[in-house]
Amino acid sequence: MIEFLLPPFIACLILTSIHAYLGIHVIERKVIFVDLSLAQIAALGTALGVVAGFEYGGTVSYLSGLFFTLIGATIFALTRMKDERVPQEAIIGIVYAVSAAGFILIMDRAPEGAEQIKGMLIGSILFVDWLTVLKTGILYGLIGLFHFVYREKFITISVNPEKAFRQGISVRLWDFLFYVSFGFVVTSSVLIAGVLLVFSFLVVPSVLAVLFSENFRTRLIIGWGVGFLASLLGIIASVTFDLPTGAAIVCTFGVLLIAAGVVRSFKKNSR
Repeated sequence: MIEFLLPPFIACLILTSIHAYLGIHVIERKVIFVDLSLAQIAALGTALGVVAGFEYGGTVSYLSGLFFTLIGATIFALTRMKDERVPQEAIIGIVYAVSAAGFILIMDRAPEGAEQIKGMLIGSILFVDWLTVLKTGILYGLIGLFHFVYREKFITISVNPEKAFRQGISVRLWDFLFYVSFGFVVTSSVLIAGVLLVFSFLVVPSVLAVLFSENFRTRLIIGWGVGFLASLLGIIASVTFDLPTGAAIVCTFGVLLIAAGVVRSFKKNSR
């Protein structure tokens, strides 16, 4: 049993490692649904590849999803302005709605479309193999290294964009690089875990981290811990009660968030 559960658990840890970090940036930028939007764009591109006759999860369908995700990254980078008349979150929401509608229209024409819609939403992380885990780990490691090398620029643009503008940093360029790297992560994660679980890995650990710390590094450690715990408990619940693994982990994230909210409320009242 342990040998069967080890690959999906390691995959969850890899997803947590990069998504918890990116999620803190997303929270600071106040573009909470950017991950869900990019994930839906990736699903749309992948769906086009599937309808064209290419295998779901194969190279061509992956590249199709990546191409559409990079288009989305470009849109989000270009729509962030110093003085916004239209909030960027509105643009992100519109892109999500259009992508979701396009995805449904395309998959409606595909054989077994309903099953594939379900698969892209909740994923099949329980059946991930070691080769996928290895490739995903290498890709995310390279992206993590890129963000580590240029961490000062990425953190400044997310936490204090006004300071970045004053320092003469090309915010639009670094925004584009952020969203492109984000797009690589999301496209790969959706194939493994599905749209809903990818969104949960990004947002829930980050929200919990922000609730309990102001420090970026401390937030990252908290996010990693929450992702680890939710993955472990969700997979155990999935196997024990014969539940869809992705959905079980998402619900576990929800329970942890509620519990953390109660704890924080008690701490505030005690003060």
